[in-house]
Amino acid sequence: MPINIPSHLPAKEILEQENIFIMDEKRAYSQDIRPLNIVILNIMPEKEKTETQLLRLLGNSPLQLNITFLRPETHTSKTTAIEHLKEFYTTFKHIKHRKFDGMIITGAPIEHLEFHEVLYWPELQTIMDWTKTNVTSTLHICWGAQAGLFHHYGVNKYKLDKKCFGIFKHEIIDPSIKLLRGFDDHYYVPHSRHTDVKRDDIERISDLQILSYSEEAGVCLVMSKDGKHIFLTGHPEYERTSLKDEYERDLAKGLNIDIPKNYFEDNNPANTPVHCWRSHANLLFVNWLNYYVYQETPYIWD
Repeated sequence: MPINIPSHLPAKEILEQENIFIMDEKRAYSQDIRPLNIVILNIMPEKEKTETQLLRLLGNSPLQLNITFLRPETHTSKTTAIEHLKEFYTTFKHIKHRKFDGMIITGAPIEHLEFHEVLYWPELQTIMDWTKTNVTSTLHICWGAQAGLFHHYGVNKYKLDKKCFGIFKHEIIDPSIKLLRGFDDHYYVPHSRHTDVKRDDIERISDLQILSYSEEAGVCLVMSKDGKHIFLTGHPEYERTSLKDEYERDLAKGLNIDIPKNYFEDNNPANTPVHCWRSHANLLFVNWLNYYVYQETPYIWD
């Protein structure tokens, strides 16, 4: 089944070219089924790229999804046109009365700031509190995962000596967990971050379970035992060239940036990056939607 998005969203044309099954609002409303309502709080700087990346993964599910894009009201994006935001995004005050089956909170390149220094931190805290009663399951990505772990469980983030940047192998800790059904013993995830969370801090919290871990990149996937909060420190939604684009951007700025690890063929930036994480990224999103959203959400919210 398809994802339902506005017919003129820029991501629509890209997804159609990739044979991702989508439909516009008019056709979706004629379907006599109960679609899942998914809200995406997109705080990444290049919002259109992130829209496409997430919709590509969500569109592989057999479920019909209605997508709502959310942005912080207390922050003005400098890298996305205001016209795009006005047309395709809403703010929390317009949806706080609603119930959603699933939510995604993206990352943001603001790791150098303490949480309380982030301009929209109070608003984000309000939204994360709201998810406890109004969202069946929330998937937090990268900085969004660190923010969620800190807000809900008091887990601190720590500055790394060197940026965690590249493609890293992860081990499955408990293959019986439904979120990991179909996963191989090892799988790969892109990471791009300057901060980290510590395994020992998470293991002290009885309500949290670490699902996968990397010797190089650390904790990757964490879940509350009720499945209501899922925290993902990497970026499985990234495209083949996402790390390449970040690397070249930082080089152009004159920053001291290492070549992304385990990424370019022969570790040569002139070569095409190897896309080795796509299948597990698709499986992760499908499992989340199926086992933690679709099978857990009420047909009719109270």
